[in-house]
Amino acid sequence: MSILKGNGKKIIETIIKVIGICSILPVLGIFAYIIFKGVPAITWSFITEGPKSGMREGGIFPVIVGSILLTIGTIIAAVPFGILTGIYLVEYSNDNWLRRIINLTIVNLAGIPSIVYGLFGMAFFVMALGMGRSLMAGSLTLGIMSLPVIITATRESLLAIPKSMREASLALGATRWETTWKIVLPAALPGILTGIILSVSRAAGETAPIMFTAAAFYLPFLPESLSDQVMALPYHLYVISTQVPNMPESNMMGTLFVLVFITVGFNLLGAYIRNKFRKFR
Repeated sequence: MSILKGNGKKIIETIIKVIGICSILPVLGIFAYIIFKGVPAITWSFITEGPKSGMREGGIFPVIVGSILLTIGTIIAAVPFGILTGIYLVEYSNDNWLRRIINLTIVNLAGIPSIVYGLFGMAFFVMALGMGRSLMAGSLTLGIMSLPVIITATRESLLAIPKSMREASLALGATRWETTWKIVLPAALPGILTGIILSVSRAAGETAPIMFTAAAFYLPFLPESLSDQVMALPYHLYVISTQVPNMPESNMMGTLFVLVFITVGFNLLGAYIRNKFRKFR
């Protein structure tokens, strides 16, 4: 019987490994295809110049700048509010009907399609508040879309910290805020950073929300204020793939490669920072 159990365990482990490899292979294949098709299109002029000749020539410099600005705006709009909301739910709120409604709302918000956030941003920020299609409206819309993941990650990371750490800090005379800020939050930071990375990476690759609130088909200038429209990689890729006839494939694949490179690079940077914090715990 022990031999059969041992063989059964090995079979299950082998099946799990095969399933894991099979799930990774399509992703690796997509990355290989993007690299094979996209790298030859990457030149210095492609990165540093603006689009020309109806976007069939030139580069994507304003598109890259617009995506970076939208990502920074999303971080500013979502991260502080998301972390503070998670801290409130775990450290300060009581287990009552209000807390349960907030938690249920967060779960529901996480499942809303991105195009709904785009329509909300257009109706509220663009039209009701009079921001127009602008960098600010797009950043706020993406920030709201990112909130559920950041709040959930913060809440779960804080709940994973043992209560004994809080009790020890309070017993030594620290206030609740000092305990949260100096003891609990640093210990939960790796998990919080994971949620921030996932949510912001998703926001950086979204097309629908910025289509209604911030992105422009073509701009001959870089944004100079929060009220200006921007070009962005996801929307630009959609435009040149579907709206511009006779678009060279190299431009499309080069844009796709830059978008994937920025997204993966942001994830790798976040993982590096997260591991650094984990080492100092």
